[in-house]
Amino acid sequence: MRIDRNTERDRRRDEGHDCGFTLLEMMIVITILMVLLALGAAHYDLIVVRAREAALRQDISEMDKAIQDYTRDKEAAPTSLDDLVPLYLGRIPNDPITGAKDWVTETCPDLLSADQDTTGICSVHSGSNQISPITNQPYSEWEPE
Repeated sequence: MRIDRNTERDRRRDEGHDCGFTLLEMMIVITILMVLLALGAAHYDLIVVRAREAALRQDISEMDKAIQDYTRDKEAAPTSLDDLVPLYLGRIPNDPITGAKDWVTETCPDLLSADQDTTGICSVHSGSNQISPITNQPYSEWEPE
């Protein structure tokens, strides 16, 4: 004798048996999902900060190398970051922390040769006043590695 599943379900419903979830079960599942989501969001924020900091380190190192190459080639330090484009840098990158081209340049006090009459840029720093949550150091104090 074969029992049709649809008829069996209908019979259970008629007898007062529910086939769905209770409110308590749904609340437990939603609570678990909310906890997992909160943990994931916190981890995601940390990943974004680490990515921006890695990009900042990379940008500072590339610009520092370009400044050194320019200074060696021209026997004079560049007077602005624009002097590095396009031969030493393809473009001046945006600061990953601020999102703008607001780099702070440091001027060298020393002249490289007797023929040189002006000083120029010897390093570059982030324009951000924020402090890294990972290293607890202001981004504006980061040096090239």
